[in-house]
Amino acid sequence: MNDKIKLICPICATRLEQNGKTLVCKNNHNFDIARQGYVNLLPVQNKHSLNPGDTKEMLNARRNFLNGGKYMPICQSVTDAIQKYCHAKNPVLVDIGCGEGYYTSAFERECNAQCVGIDISKDGVKMACSRSKSIEWLVATASLIPVEDNSADVVTAMFSLLLQDEYARILKKGGLVVEITVGTDHLKELKQIIYDEVFEQHKHPAECGDKFEELMCEEHSFKMSLKNE
Repeated sequence: MNDKIKLICPICATRLEQNGKTLVCKNNHNFDIARQGYVNLLPVQNKHSLNPGDTKEMLNARRNFLNGGKYMPICQSVTDAIQKYCHAKNPVLVDIGCGEGYYTSAFERECNAQCVGIDISKDGVKMACSRSKSIEWLVATASLIPVEDNSADVVTAMFSLLLQDEYARILKKGGLVVEITVGTDHLKELKQIIYDEVFEQHKHPAECGDKFEELMCEEHSFKMSLKNE
C-alpha cells in the first residue's frame, strides 16, 4: 500500500492502517489485501446487486478493444489537461470507475501520478491489477470514496458520474476534476448498423455547480476504422 495515499474505512470513515496483509481501522474493521494486490472496500450493505458493475465478458471485450489503441486520442486529451492544469510534481490521482485499468495506468505513466483506481466491479479491479502493481486498486463505490478528505490533486471521471460532494471532499484546495463524457455523435455509425432507428441525443458535460469552477470545456472528434472483429 502506498504511504502517501491515505485510505479510510468505508464503514466508519476512520483512517485505515496496514497490518501485514490486512487494512485495519481504529474500530477494528478489517479488509484483506487480495493476492492480486487489490482491496475490497465495498461492504455488503453498499451493494445494490450480488455482482455489481461490468461482467467479465464486457471487461475482456473492453480490454481487447482499448489495447488496440483506438481510444488513445481520448486518453491523450485527458493527460494533456492534467499536465496543463495540475501543477503538483507527483500528483495524487483518483480515477473513478477505473474498470480494467487502461486509463488509470496511462495517467500513472504519462503524468507521473500516484494513482488510486476505484470501481464497483470486483472483476474489473482484479483485472486492473495486471496493469500496474504500484497503483492502489480498490473495489468501492463512487458515492463513498474510501480516500481521506483533502488528499487528492486530481479526480478523473472517465465516462462515469460526476459526484460533486464526494469529489470536493477528497480534493485538496485547488484540486482538479477531469470529466470525460460521450459526445452527441458518439459511435453514431455503429449504432446505425445495429439499430433499426437511431434517436438523436444531445450530450453535454455535467454542470459544475457551486463546488467547482470551470477551467475549460472542449469537444473532441476523431474517426477510426473497425474490422468485423
